[in-house]
Amino acid sequence: MTSNGFDTAHFPLRRGSRSVKWDTLASKYGRDDLIPLWVADMDYPSPPCIQEALRKAVDFGVFGYFAPPASYQDAFIAWEQTRHGVTPKREWLRFTPGVVTGIYWSISALTTPGDSVAILTPCYYPFMDAVKDTGRSLVCSDLVHTDHGYTVNLADLEEKFQTRQVKMLLLCSPHNPVGHVWTKDELLGILELCRRYDVLVVSDEIHQDIVFNGHEHLSCLRFPEYLDRMILLTSGSKTFNIAGLQNSFAVIPNDALGQKFDAYVKTVRIKKGVSLGYVAAEAGFREGAPWLEEVLEYLKGNYDLLKKTLTDALPGIHIDPLESTYMIWVDLSAYVKPEQVVEVVQNQARLAVDFGFWFWPEGQVPAGDTHIRINVAAARENVALAADRLAAAIQGLK
Repeated sequence: MTSNGFDTAHFPLRRGSRSVKWDTLASKYGRDDLIPLWVADMDYPSPPCIQEALRKAVDFGVFGYFAPPASYQDAFIAWEQTRHGVTPKREWLRFTPGVVTGIYWSISALTTPGDSVAILTPCYYPFMDAVKDTGRSLVCSDLVHTDHGYTVNLADLEEKFQTRQVKMLLLCSPHNPVGHVWTKDELLGILELCRRYDVLVVSDEIHQDIVFNGHEHLSCLRFPEYLDRMILLTSGSKTFNIAGLQNSFAVIPNDALGQKFDAYVKTVRIKKGVSLGYVAAEAGFREGAPWLEEVLEYLKGNYDLLKKTLTDALPGIHIDPLESTYMIWVDLSAYVKPEQVVEVVQNQARLAVDFGFWFWPEGQVPAGDTHIRINVAAARENVALAADRLAAAIQGLK
């Protein structure tokens, strides 16, 4: 165990722990003998500071109605100041049980049924679910891939804003699944289009702390001239691996938007979360930074191992340089046909991954797409085994 409590030698066995990632393989993939590299959580215990805070709360033994302390918001504000150079005001902060819930609430509060809501595809698929489930019209603008990775197609996005009368953009920053950290110029281009066409921005920044190799996540709060049309959603859930405790923030600088958001939330009668979620989040934001730094180093090592193993065995495989998130977007097109992807990856390599076609609406998947998304927030031996299995399965194709 390191001095900051990240024990790379003893990761817990999650199978049988009611883990979605490990214990729902049969229902999701039709078999349970797969290495689970799909759901975006980590196979690592949360930082000791969180475990200790939760242990103290559980040992107290009383779980009545909970009043979140001001120190909870103070810890989050201090984290944003230190890590991201922004200072959200206390009156901007709202509770949500999760970022995806915050997306649903934002759409419901700030648009009307039938309104057009845009996303940048490939895109984290709950974005698509949120638009459809709330009765809005989904508008997709595909990212473009260059020699330097992915970027936004501003001309296409503007054309969609014009022709589809888009009312809201769901922005994923950093982007899931491609792992891109938006540059200042990219963000300014997107935000300026939103201002020009009167489009609200809901920015999912849940992966803000999982950034590598000198890249800098730029919070949308860094651009004050656009705050009047901004809702930022974030959480400690990816940072500290506490997604099961359901504690997230909506940051809403514009008072009128905040009032509309509050009015909608009042109708669903969810004012706050469970006590242990607040306890865990505050402890993480207050004391979890040293642990996070060690986790980031380990994740980068897993990425390096995955990429080296696959590219040594399969020189034509494409994996972009690591920028953000612990989900790796892998292009198999040099070796695998679209109709072979599930058979090769799931049934021959025996891996549970997110398939690329999940990240576009049905019927809009680009022709020939063979991407998969691999979660490397796992024990290193599992990453090594997965890479070996995938390479062998592809090499075995005739």
